[in-house]
Order: sequence, then C-alpha cells, then structure tokens
Amino acid sequence: WRSTKMAAGRAKLSPGFVQTSFLLVFSAILVRIAAYKPVIFIHGIFDKANTFNNFSDRIKTAHPGTNVTIIDEYTELFSLYPMWEQVSGFQKAMEPIMQEAKDGVHIICYSQGGLICRGVLESMDNHTVDTFISLSSPLMGQYGDTDYLKYVFPHYLKENLYKVAYTSYGQDISVSNYWNDPHHQDLYVKYSAFLAVINNQTSNHAKSQEYKKNFLKLKNLVLIGGPDDGVITPWQSSHFGFYNGNETVVEMKEQDVYQRDYFGLKTLDGRGALTTYVVPGVQHLAWHRNQTVFDNCIEKWLT
Repeated sequence: WRSTKMAAGRAKLSPGFVQTSFLLVFSAILVRIAAYKPVIFIHGIFDKANTFNNFSDRIKTAHPGTNVTIIDEYTELFSLYPMWEQVSGFQKAMEPIMQEAKDGVHIICYSQGGLICRGVLESMDNHTVDTFISLSSPLMGQYGDTDYLKYVFPHYLKENLYKVAYTSYGQDISVSNYWNDPHHQDLYVKYSAFLAVINNQTSNHAKSQEYKKNFLKLKNLVLIGGPDDGVITPWQSSHFGFYNGNETVVEMKEQDVYQRDYFGLKTLDGRGALTTYVVPGVQHLAWHRNQTVFDNCIEKWLT
C-alpha cells in the first residue's frame, strides 16, 4: 500500500496531455461562442440608440461573444420621418450584417421599431433573419390618446386625427403611417401608405405575394406585450389584435389578416413558428430594462 501511494504521489501529467486538454476545453468554448447568431436591435420612436446599451450588455452577459448591433439611424425627431424612408435606411444598415452572418441573424425590434422590422422583412428579398422578436410594438396599428400622440399632434384627439392622418401630407409622418382608426377603415385602406400595405389589406399592392414570401422566411416570430404598457393602444396590437368598429378588441386569430393569411401570419402559426408572451406590470419605457422579460421571453431565442 505504501509503495502504491508513493508511486501515485510521484505521478506527473505529461506536457502533451496538459496541452491537449487545454486545447479541447478552449475549442469547446469557441464553438459555443461561435454558435450565437448576431443580434440586431431596432429602437422605437424618439429613442436614442445608446439608450439600449444596457440591453446589449445583458445579451452579451447571457451569451458571451454575441455580436450585438444597435442601429443608430432615425433617432429622436428623425423617427418621425415616413416609415418607408426609415425602412430603406435601416435595411441598408442591416444588410452588411446579414451578409456576413451565414447562419442568419436575430432581430429585436422595440415599439415603432417592430413595424420598421416588418417593413424590412417583407420588402427585403435576401434577408437572413432567423428570429424576429417584437417588443411591445403596435403591429396592427395605433388608436389611442397617448402622450406621444399629444406631442406629435397637439391639437388632435384620436377621434379626429383621421382628418390629418389620412391625407397625403399626414402620411409624411411616421405615426400616421400606422394610425388605424377603427371607425374609418375605408380611409385607412385608401390612404395608409405603410401599415395597410405590409398587412396586404390594399387591393393594388403589386408585390403582395412577394412580401408574404419574404415574411415566411422567418423561422420564429416572437410577440411580447402586456396590459399595463400604457402606450400601445390597444395593447393587444402587440399581438396583432385590434379594435373593431365598437372599439372592442378582436384578438389576432379572429382578425381577417390572420384568417385569410394576408401576409403569412396564419402559416407561421400553423408550423409552430409563432410565440406570444403576455407580461403584466411592465410599462412601455421599461420593456428593455426588465430582467424578467429578458430571462423569460427573449434570452432563449438568441441561440
């Protein structure tokens, strides 16, 4: 027993064994890091890009080595530019990132940014987006007297905003591009230069099938919103629900755009690619700061 113990005490690991073991462990770490797809973050209305630096840090902490890009375009008052102009600008900034990411990218799009991302996805034939995470975005439009509305249109309430929103000059303002008045749907369909187009609700949309095909390239669509948001009105718009003519909320699966699969929403849902999260207790400006939202609704998708 004594000789065995002494022999064990004298035993040494060879340099080759140590080096090989180190290389194996290091390689495993690199493989894991390389497995994370790049993440692109699109801000909301009136935001600065650096407002979301902490959110970027949160992603990198959870998934070390992730390349996170917060697109610094159309910030603050420039976020009021027409939506299609913004879509074009954001697309140009996003395209090089997509081209370098052979396995695809994930996009997280907050508030108005969610609609920007829908425009990019539908109009971009060569996008490589794997997962689109919409973070409290008015995906089916906006209809409510919020502080944002009062700032942009101080002399209008939701009941009469259609008088300016559904005009050629009104459509030069981003908010008007997704203003969805349930009492004036004929004017909405006729004049909406953005939302009605990406929803494929207009009869003269020459690229409707192309837009639908591009949207269906998504592998995952993740919709996050909640009843205490305070800005998105109705809050169910973040899940493709919206008001009917009586201002009663019609949920996503009862909407025409879903049932008739205008742009691919029903198809995505049918193949298990659509996930919704209802998170109470989160106000609009707090979504990207909320650790629980990140842990429970976002982190798992960023692989």
